[in-house]
Amino acid sequence: MALVAGVDIGNSTTEACVAEIGPGGRVEYLAGALTPTSGVKGTADNVPGVVDVVRRALSSAGRRVSDLSAVLVNEATPVISGLAMETITETIVTESTMIGHNPDTPGGAGLGVGETVAFGSLRDCAPGTKVICAVGAGVDFEDAAAGINAAVARGVEVAGAIVHADDATLIANRLDVPIPVVDEVTLVEKVPLGMPAAVEVAEPGRTVRTLSNSYGIATVFDLDAEQTRMIAPVARALVGNRSAVVVRTPSGDVTDRRIPAGSLTLIGEQARRTIGIDAGAAEIMAALRRVRPLSDATGEPGTHVGGMLARVRDTMSELTGTAVGSVRIQDVLAVDTFVPQAVTGALAGEFALENAVALAAMVRTSRGPMRLLAEELRAALGVEVLIGGVEADMAVLGALTTPGTGRPVAILDLGGGSTDAAVAGDGVVRSVHLAGAGDLVTKLIDSELGLDNRELAEDIKKYPLAKAESFFHVRMEDGTARFFDEPLPAEAFARVVVLGDAGMRPVPTRHNLEKIRQVRRSAKHKVFVVNALRALEQVAPGGNLRQIGFVVVLGGSALDFEIPDLIAEAVAGMGIVCGTGNVRGTEGPRNAVATGLVASHALAVSLETAG
Repeated sequence: MALVAGVDIGNSTTEACVAEIGPGGRVEYLAGALTPTSGVKGTADNVPGVVDVVRRALSSAGRRVSDLSAVLVNEATPVISGLAMETITETIVTESTMIGHNPDTPGGAGLGVGETVAFGSLRDCAPGTKVICAVGAGVDFEDAAAGINAAVARGVEVAGAIVHADDATLIANRLDVPIPVVDEVTLVEKVPLGMPAAVEVAEPGRTVRTLSNSYGIATVFDLDAEQTRMIAPVARALVGNRSAVVVRTPSGDVTDRRIPAGSLTLIGEQARRTIGIDAGAAEIMAALRRVRPLSDATGEPGTHVGGMLARVRDTMSELTGTAVGSVRIQDVLAVDTFVPQAVTGALAGEFALENAVALAAMVRTSRGPMRLLAEELRAALGVEVLIGGVEADMAVLGALTTPGTGRPVAILDLGGGSTDAAVAGDGVVRSVHLAGAGDLVTKLIDSELGLDNRELAEDIKKYPLAKAESFFHVRMEDGTARFFDEPLPAEAFARVVVLGDAGMRPVPTRHNLEKIRQVRRSAKHKVFVVNALRALEQVAPGGNLRQIGFVVVLGGSALDFEIPDLIAEAVAGMGIVCGTGNVRGTEGPRNAVATGLVASHALAVSLETAG
């Protein structure tokens, strides 16, 4: 009996499988182990992680390193992936034309239209004048309310108020005639005076209706068709707000500008195409299909995409000692998304969701660094180290240990930086390696929700959401209630929370639970489902997915609570049996490559014995 250890070095984790191989290639699997990958996959920096995971697997099996006959390592060629986000639209407001934000407690409700006037000038307004009062910094809420009441008593029609401090409710509660009051306008002194303006505050639980509608603004300010077209970006930026102010200035200009986001040149074996990033993800991916297989890609210098591709090349060059000019981009994935961007020229820190394109790129290099890794590993363990077959081929062999599978079988290995696919038919394995996986999903969630917190975005990706409705229960995203014996943390009350392994984590955003859930599922669909179909199409016989009988989903992302279901739903109409793998009937979607290395070695032993 020969004791061997199969080791799969991945981008994020390193996995080991310890087994005994008997006469005729009979395999008895003993144990497995998992540890974070040390260094970049496929480099000598992986040695400490491999040594650790092998020792842990042997310990679980009650064996020692000295008992090993060989360590089997996958062809872990380095894979470097990069991400870039290009914003392709921008809302610009000049001459201080718009205020539209969501203070927690605006005052009053309704729509008020009038001419802007400073609080100190209210006493000079003639009776019958319709005004919007701008209350600057340093004015006490009681003084503001008293001044407005005095003006109303003299016959001045105060239709609304714009306030610097967080005093809207305090002011509104002291007014004799209720008016809409928008507060927390930090640059209130820049509000142009003597200009037509409209203030709108919606009832609690509702959003503004008139100022978020281009034709509503046109009605208020008596705009013509051309002016209405110009004001449309303002209306769009105010959608979803509970309060808003629009001030019309004669020279004011509002534009929805497309930003030159640079171009991407895709170089195939037979064709070459250059496409602007601002054409959108669908056009970029269509161009990629037309030049496939991709030989290389370049980005326009001075743009985010050009910088990202240059960084990917430089990183791979440093890791492998390859000249930068010899590094080739193997695949790209473009995804349409939205990015909250500050509205240029607005007065209260307003944000608008602008169109953007996220781009993931990936390069691979030769197996040269693997030979160095194997030599150092041999020295560290004192055991023979064999470099096994192609990673995807080994994953297929491991996947076939899942109960209920059979040939032809396809595997989808969903990792952090890349998506692998392979199909095993009658003795032939076709495989493909594509850019874009879990890391890109995390980036999309982070940017679309405006979190600026990658760790929180990762938790939102991995775990279900809930809304804390009392100190002792939460409402889950599927509508069920979950009760607790101990009071919930004070910071979680009335917030959307993520229910992770480490406990409850509040999401510090004004987005409601349904919005966060929609962003999460959309990001997973745009990356994992799109990549799964793209990968299977490239490895399926004749590009026909219906020729694939079984799809086994493997890798860390296969442990996600909804990704496997999204993929299964996408391929269900093609007669494909799709589900999460259960390697050796015990390991779930993990350990497939490590198990496949052992199975491949056992097959070689049996053939050698038979020969």
